[in-house]
Amino acid sequence: MSCVDGCRTQSHAALAAVSSIANIGGTHSAASGCLADAFVAACSAGLFAVCSHHWEQPAMNIDELKSVASAIVAGQKGILAADESGPTIKKRFDVIQLECSEENRRRYREILFSTEGVEPYLGGVILYDETLRQSATDGTPFAELLARRGIIPGIKVDSGAKPLALHAGEKITEGLDGLRERLLEYQQLGARFAKWRGVIEISEQGIPTSSAIQANAHALARYAALCQEVGIVPIVEPEVLMDGSHDIARCEAVTSKVLEIVFAELDNQRVVFEGMLLKPNMVIAGMKCPQQAGVQQVAEATMRCLTRYVPASVPGIVFLSGGQSAQDATAHLDAMNKLGAHPWPVSFSYGRALQAPVLTTWKGQEQNVAEAQKTFFRRCRLNGLAHAGQYDSTMEKASA
Repeated sequence: MSCVDGCRTQSHAALAAVSSIANIGGTHSAASGCLADAFVAACSAGLFAVCSHHWEQPAMNIDELKSVASAIVAGQKGILAADESGPTIKKRFDVIQLECSEENRRRYREILFSTEGVEPYLGGVILYDETLRQSATDGTPFAELLARRGIIPGIKVDSGAKPLALHAGEKITEGLDGLRERLLEYQQLGARFAKWRGVIEISEQGIPTSSAIQANAHALARYAALCQEVGIVPIVEPEVLMDGSHDIARCEAVTSKVLEIVFAELDNQRVVFEGMLLKPNMVIAGMKCPQQAGVQQVAEATMRCLTRYVPASVPGIVFLSGGQSAQDATAHLDAMNKLGAHPWPVSFSYGRALQAPVLTTWKGQEQNVAEAQKTFFRRCRLNGLAHAGQYDSTMEKASA
């Protein structure tokens, strides 16, 4: 893997504070507490100073990227994906019959971000553009609120999946135009990592095609290179969807091909593997498949696939839940970690699997906030235990 060319000597003050505390590389680190303290110290050093006139481009520092990436998955930590777009969060609110107003969206995110006790289990939170610009009731910007607790703020930067020209039924993720400038602004607003999602569907009509996989892999790689150029850790998310009737073997074959092409494109774009995170799907049968795989089969197929195609230098794997139930997503993660040592930490970057139980508890009612936060804490803790291979399904009833 070639290093990125050019001058890389000027480091960002906040991230330099993190790097000076611990060199945690790509391994499970016992220094997660130190890193969290360092990140809080970094915030005090001017992490959120915003210039509304222009953004100076910082030079890339590989050690800083490695430190941030590793801090996100250190110990029992994973990621809360709270980056739902307006239409997506509206669907969630519709379930509980809550108006999708800006204030309701802000209040809901505040409930999540202010939950006490989640610091050992959350290394980062992926925000949406609107959310990154919002603040808590007391006026504290959400990014600052998280960072003060040692939870690293991130940002979704893609513009969503659109139909791929001349490829019926397939999509390409857009958002590369103007991304360099947006990344610089997001960095000044407090984001230290980013996320881009590429969508791959499986169907019986010859989908996915090699050209669709290649197009999405290329977009992911260009995004990742732009992130690293300005000192932001890219989360690379190539998602093979659970939709469809395909079996687990078909999912493994497609996921293997996708990962192989994605990492080839990342290498072509000179992306430093040590300074990124991978957010893949689990290898799982389609939701319409009559034969669903068991927990152990999913764990073994997923780890077999990743071990073959994901370089050991990647600092961490953070799985998407992809429509699984909260309990299934936790059980699958735990089973993977119980298989033994892996080249990288195997953790979570869950949206619905962490949030769905919270929404149904909250129901948009202030009197339910305390119970909703307890629910969120429980799900964070259970997934943290799964990250460590210490989860048991009996804990679901015990923690209810």
